[in-house]
Amino acid sequence: MARRALITGVTGQDGAYLSQLLLGEGYEVVGLTSRPFEPGVSDARLRWLGVANEVVVEQADLLDPPAIVGLIERARPDEVYNLAAQSSVAMSWRQPRAMGQVTSTGAANLLEALKLAQPEARFFQASSSEIFGRSETEAQNEETPTHPRSPYAAAKLFGHWMTICYRESFDLHASAGILFNHESPLRAPRFVTRKVTETAARIKLGLASELRLGNIDARRDWGHARDHVRAMWLMLQQETPDDYVIATGRSTSVRAMCQIAFDYLGLAMDDYLVVDPDLWRPAEVAVLHGDPAKAERVLGWRAETSLEALIREMVDADLARLAA
Repeated sequence: MARRALITGVTGQDGAYLSQLLLGEGYEVVGLTSRPFEPGVSDARLRWLGVANEVVVEQADLLDPPAIVGLIERARPDEVYNLAAQSSVAMSWRQPRAMGQVTSTGAANLLEALKLAQPEARFFQASSSEIFGRSETEAQNEETPTHPRSPYAAAKLFGHWMTICYRESFDLHASAGILFNHESPLRAPRFVTRKVTETAARIKLGLASELRLGNIDARRDWGHARDHVRAMWLMLQQETPDDYVIATGRSTSVRAMCQIAFDYLGLAMDDYLVVDPDLWRPAEVAVLHGDPAKAERVLGWRAETSLEALIREMVDADLARLAA
């Protein structure tokens, strides 16, 4: 029989790429969304990848424990991937309590539901490199001390440690991937990489005249979401659950990332880039640089897409969208 996977946050960037990967591996995929599902609208990312008709989408609220237990009992998944979260750091400052509930309490509710209804299922928790925050180390690995600097990061740290607690206390096969920044053409425009590629494409087409950004000297470890979801799947194929940093091992400034997009379009970046102090975060995270050595050694995983190839792919997709 085909294995069955349950993916929370299935309509997001990672949910769409993970659905595509699992379907290609012969899985049945059940997706969970907390919002009313509108075919043709809610599943736009799944449709972009051509898999919308193969994913069964259920609606349930991760903050409603009985509903989650009922879903687990009906779906009987072999693997559960918890990708549900409000992943915008900036937005988490505007609505800290509401934004943090699904990310933190939702993860705990899902783990408890598995313990009660499907303890043999394997569980993946999407943790975030933002939990490292103001790190004193040059590159962050699984042993690096955490120092979250936003409501989003603090909520992610709660979900991360709840995963470890349930693994150690109840012997669940529960693993956490500490995911460094990962992007794609499916990224929402509020994220800096997509803001850059879409605005640069608009400038190229004469539809915009400037790109306004905050701290362009912040450095991030950017990879492709397609590579990152492959790491998620590999974690749940291991005999022993564990936690892994998933990153490219390369840190690049926002300024340099912008340069890649503008150079690709043959534009002089300095003619259009405007630094706006109002766009800075209340507590900036200067550098995030992942050390993926453990994932490479244990999972056999390595990022396959360079930042240059990623940005070119995103620019091409935005040009195509705008042209349409």
